[in-house]
Amino acid sequence: MRASTRLATAVWAAGLLAALAAAWAGRPYPRDDLDAADRLRVEKVTRPAATFDEAERFERMQAGAATSLKRINADAFSHPSANLDFEGRQRFLLGNGLFRKDWVSAPSSTRASDGLGPLFNARACQSCHIKDGRGHAPAHPGDSAVSLLVRLSVPPGAAEREMIRDGRLSAAPDPVYGSQLQDFAVAGLPAEGRVRIDYEELPVVLRGGETVRLRKPKLSIENPGYGPLHPDVMLSARVAPPMIGLGLLEAIDAGDILAREDPEDADGDGISGRARWVRDETGEWRLGRFGWKGNAASVRQQTADAFSGDMGLSTPLHPDHWGDCTDRQADCRALPHGAQPELGEQEVPGELLDLVTFYSRNLAVPARRDVDDPQVLAGKKLFYEAGCAGCHTPKYVTRRDAAVPDLGFQLIWPYTDLLLHDMGEGLADHRPEGTASGREWRTPALWGIGLAKTVNERAGFLHDGRARTLLEAVLWHGGEAEAARRKVVEMEKADRDNLIRFLESL
Repeated sequence: MRASTRLATAVWAAGLLAALAAAWAGRPYPRDDLDAADRLRVEKVTRPAATFDEAERFERMQAGAATSLKRINADAFSHPSANLDFEGRQRFLLGNGLFRKDWVSAPSSTRASDGLGPLFNARACQSCHIKDGRGHAPAHPGDSAVSLLVRLSVPPGAAEREMIRDGRLSAAPDPVYGSQLQDFAVAGLPAEGRVRIDYEELPVVLRGGETVRLRKPKLSIENPGYGPLHPDVMLSARVAPPMIGLGLLEAIDAGDILAREDPEDADGDGISGRARWVRDETGEWRLGRFGWKGNAASVRQQTADAFSGDMGLSTPLHPDHWGDCTDRQADCRALPHGAQPELGEQEVPGELLDLVTFYSRNLAVPARRDVDDPQVLAGKKLFYEAGCAGCHTPKYVTRRDAAVPDLGFQLIWPYTDLLLHDMGEGLADHRPEGTASGREWRTPALWGIGLAKTVNERAGFLHDGRARTLLEAVLWHGGEAEAARRKVVEMEKADRDNLIRFLESL
């Protein structure tokens, strides 16, 4: 390394350390699960990297002791947390069977598997979370929208605004079609419609002359099965996110997340993340961690929401057997449900919900690859310098009293702050949800992102799957991430390639 380069790196690192010291000075550390010695250890290991000539200690094991060391192939996201005991692995396998299970309409001879719909988006969890990974958007107009769903809402009235303020409602549903468009239905019942996505091509010229052609989606609903949608309906397409590491994200201390809130951008860095607060299953206000806009506080809550909204299956959290069928869809609500008195009051009784929740919490994050590769290390430095770590917080230590003990007190590297950020007009869906505006999205975790297409070769990136590559995803960033995007556009091609190599190593 040339002397001038070493000097520049040293000056940059010193400035970063000074900024970190200023940021941490006087900051309350509200964790109640650590003694003084552990608090010092946690503060030390979670400081952002300051040098990039070698990998950080334990960086390869990005999910701590839960990290999967299995061979990398299409099943890379389907392994259990590596530190589960025998009993835990047995529960994981039972949950896996339920996650893959195809549900059928009621009544059926397979009485423990009926109750699907009557309106639904998928017959199994695995249908959307393909091999436990992310879904994809239709590649061309008219293609099937499997693994993508569409949220619906209308401008709320006074009563609905009050329910939204109180956390009892996320958004005002379409009066006929409800909160989510179901594009499938049981025999004899029309589906709610067909999702169509058209694309407009937007060229972006990068430094050096390279041109990247982005896809700007235009969403519409064809063949509505129950009359026209509300004239002011707001639509938002969502692809299924990857399932890995959810229990570890749930185990991050809320105070560690809230310490990174800066809604008024008091530090002047252009980033003003804020928490999404939601009602949990007990009715208490809690930090929203899951869903593209942070709509669920726990893995169990997110799982129950999916059973109800995506498959029309009742659980103790959502006891309505008809899912998202509205009162104006009388034929739907007149059909039989699949709850069996001898099996429980719901179509998915509590013990089955708990098994799927356990499975979802314990899908392991694969180990990093090439952490010592010079290109990867150079890309990691650029990731920090561009400001990407301002939202994609690299690492945490989970709480000692995690819901799954094996996930407690682990050094993890998810690269997310789990906060809402204004991502600009380009990614806006113009559909408010709870306290999240139509321009805000929760920062997704990046771990495993380099294996997305290994697991599902059609996997797309961003909330609606519009981005076909990691570079396209970066170039869609705007709003609070606009400065970082500009730096990527202005990079030399070799530097951009190194940045992508780093992301591919996660």
